[in-house]
Amino acid sequence: MSTIHPSGSSGAPRPMGARPGGPHSGPRPGGRPGAPSAGGPGGFRRGGRPPIRRKVCRFCAEKIREIDYKAVPLLRPFLTARGKLLSGRITGNCAKCQRNLTQAIKRAQTLSLLPYTGD
Repeated sequence: MSTIHPSGSSGAPRPMGARPGGPHSGPRPGGRPGAPSAGGPGGFRRGGRPPIRRKVCRFCAEKIREIDYKAVPLLRPFLTARGKLLSGRITGNCAKCQRNLTQAIKRAQTLSLLPYTGD
């Protein structure tokens, strides 16, 4: 009668940290030995392009404390042509300013200062 081991089907214990992977368990092919990894601090991504610069919150940079719903020229760039709000990831706004901006745009739409749909 054989005993069942919790480590798997074979009875032999495996070394610590070893994982069964077969022929595909090593490093990925195509990499140069000794080459720096892609990305990382100060490194370029594949294709030789520089890393993408982080967008800065426009309202924090210009020190605009309160976003006024009546300032339509200030709000319009944050809407798409169809009248949808642009996300903070796209515009670069911080979370606090994005919430205030959303509230101001919705108030302006309620008073028909901005359209709900595209022009």
